[in-house]
Amino acid sequence: MADKPRFVMCICTGECPGFQSLNLWQLINRVRTELDVEYAIVHPQLCVEDGDRFWQDYAKPGHTYVVGACDPVMQRKMFKDAFAEVGGNFDQQVVSLDLRNMTTDEAYNKVAEAIAQLG
Repeated sequence: MADKPRFVMCICTGECPGFQSLNLWQLINRVRTELDVEYAIVHPQLCVEDGDRFWQDYAKPGHTYVVGACDPVMQRKMFKDAFAEVGGNFDQQVVSLDLRNMTTDEAYNKVAEAIAQLG
């Protein structure tokens, strides 16, 4: 049986104007209770050094991660090496979603669509 995807939300320090219309806790709670995910967690800023350490500790080969954050191209640039260091493969394991400039409902719908496509 395949593992359920894990949802990781990067809120870009909470200060990014692109997330002003998104209620982080409403989104996280809806994702974890309404979607078929293993769990949903938040990291304040995955693109800095402690974000690398987080992925090095957290990423495991064979698991799928749906990441809500900024531009998917930027996510790949910032996280792929950390995945490679633990024997993972960013391109095969990560579904990157740009959730900036969305309302909570819009972001939830985008996450729900990505989860449904994985199933």
